[in-house]
Amino acid sequence: MKGKVYLVGAGPGDPGLITVKGLECIKRADVLIYDFLASSVLLKHASKNAEIIYVGKKGSDHTFSQDSINALIVEKAKIGLTVTRLKGGDPFIFGRGGEEAEVLIQAGIPFEIVPGVTSAIAAPAYAGIPLTHRKFTSTLAFVTGHEDPTKKESSIDWKALAKGIGTLVFLMGVKNLHHIREGLISHGMHPDTPAALIRWGTTAKQVTVTGTIDTIVELKNANDIKPPAILVVGHVVGLRKKMKWFETRPLMGRSIVVTRSREQASDLVKRLSDLGAECLECPTITVVPPDDLKPLDMAIENLSSYDWLMFTSVNGVNFFFNRLFEKNKDVRALNHVRTAVIGPATAKRLFDFGFQSDILPESYKAESVVEAFAKEDIIGKKILLPRAKEARQILPLELTKMGAVVDDITAYHNQAVKDDADIVLKRLKEHTIDMVTFTSSSTVKNFRALLPTEGLDNLIQGVTIASIGPITADTARNLGFDVHIVAESYTIDGLCEAIQQYYHPS
Repeated sequence: MKGKVYLVGAGPGDPGLITVKGLECIKRADVLIYDFLASSVLLKHASKNAEIIYVGKKGSDHTFSQDSINALIVEKAKIGLTVTRLKGGDPFIFGRGGEEAEVLIQAGIPFEIVPGVTSAIAAPAYAGIPLTHRKFTSTLAFVTGHEDPTKKESSIDWKALAKGIGTLVFLMGVKNLHHIREGLISHGMHPDTPAALIRWGTTAKQVTVTGTIDTIVELKNANDIKPPAILVVGHVVGLRKKMKWFETRPLMGRSIVVTRSREQASDLVKRLSDLGAECLECPTITVVPPDDLKPLDMAIENLSSYDWLMFTSVNGVNFFFNRLFEKNKDVRALNHVRTAVIGPATAKRLFDFGFQSDILPESYKAESVVEAFAKEDIIGKKILLPRAKEARQILPLELTKMGAVVDDITAYHNQAVKDDADIVLKRLKEHTIDMVTFTSSSTVKNFRALLPTEGLDNLIQGVTIASIGPITADTARNLGFDVHIVAESYTIDGLCEAIQQYYHPS
């Protein structure tokens, strides 16, 4: 029984540019075969059971030859598997997708082509260069930059390109840039024709240099522009001066490590990415149910005896209500209970279950909750506190001193993980990381455990440390980190604002 192959364009680098159908193909794949230019973020959408195979090719460094890739695709499909071949950009724009399709036809394997956003279009758009414009040109050509225009039998009509096309986009042409310049000018293009080189288009590493077709080689060398990059030639390049938008974002080019658990990292990653940062996810913890659920189950069975229900995190809300529903109960079991939370994110999550918190202190830490309870008569009142096993003890201790009866119940605990730690450690050694963010004391402790016991100062030299709040900052300092940023508002929004302010003081 033969499987099926999807030849999918992954887009130019920004994972947000994958098509809806392309994402569906990633999710349904038994085998995912991907290229160097396909964003690694897209791999996270693959099934946990999927086989993921890297066959990247960059310059002369080929993990697999094209013939080997073709054979691999056929081999996996012949045993009945669904294969998604994920290719950077669009499969049919200098992506050799046509060759892979021919092999599948020859092998009698069913396939589909899923177009992708090609870098030829996307990179100029992210650089603020419209490829066509009614005031400048209505003609456009995509050209491979691999071919040497000085060879005797070129398949490229250089005279037509030089004199007859308004905008030219050369892909994979950095190494042959000198020959491209000579080919265009020698066939009639004016040396002052505007030109731009765009490296790592649509990603946080995007760099654009502009000049003329005559000066572009010198600009490439002066700015150390290397592959992957595209060349745009034409008068539309001049529009970049007023249209550039992507590279003006406040965190553009900054590499920031996010140590938050993978389940919770998306908000922070999205905020920082939208501000221009390259985010490296290095989840140091994962949030899991307690080893022993009996205390939580007993508390749920006796909810009628509690006067207050208090949450200190979104995780506490999630795990409590998940267990409540698993015990065949619903929110009616809490109709008599008053609630208190720490932080607006926790309050928002509680509201998702239909509860407006009775207490939400202005400051988002345990001490502020204690202060807020000073206005309440809690002598003899029973308070249920479902939270992390690793939480600080100040809250139950202080509330007990005030006369309350506090049941401090473990609803979840933080488990150390090492996902992507090798990548981050390598980048730290290369000194290509600008910042590490910490959103809890647990993330600090577990991140420190990933690093060598000796040589911390050298490893994090020049790295900015950002903390979501003072408690987390103290933990970081105690473990040897110099803390440069402490958010005034102990939220993800507050942390992002503090990071932006650090790099761009108002």
